[in-house]
Amino acid sequence: MKNLILVVSILTIAFGCHSSKETTDTNTVEKPEAQVGDTLKISSDQLEYDIIIIEPGFNTWLITIAKPEGFYTQNYLETKNIRYVQEWNSRVLQPGRFNDNLYELQINYRQGVDYGYDVNYKLYNYFIYFQNTYNQNLLGGRVPQN
Repeated sequence: MKNLILVVSILTIAFGCHSSKETTDTNTVEKPEAQVGDTLKISSDQLEYDIIIIEPGFNTWLITIAKPEGFYTQNYLETKNIRYVQEWNSRVLQPGRFNDNLYELQINYRQGVDYGYDVNYKLYNYFIYFQNTYNQNLLGGRVPQN
């Protein structure tokens, strides 16, 4: 749980006004275990969304191991994210069946909303990182190793 106060406070695509559209690494540390650079925030005034990923090691993994930006199409990422979010939210609602330390909060990701490539890329890669790091399988079948 310590590593996952993150999880969807992490990936909370909360709708509210924020000032920056580009991806920024912030030095704000939300939990004691996190290191500088472990908080990744993506915001947009136009869409009024905010995604915050607070996960030790994710930013390094994203830079060093994940497929590069542009490798996947936005449509592919959106399709995968919709499925991952649905399963994630289902697990949040079943704390007796799934570890509630891993699945704490629901993700507000709506089909049909254009969140842009950057958000979809980082959200998709977070799901891959999460599954490989915590030995989870959100959709059944093979989890990409990147």
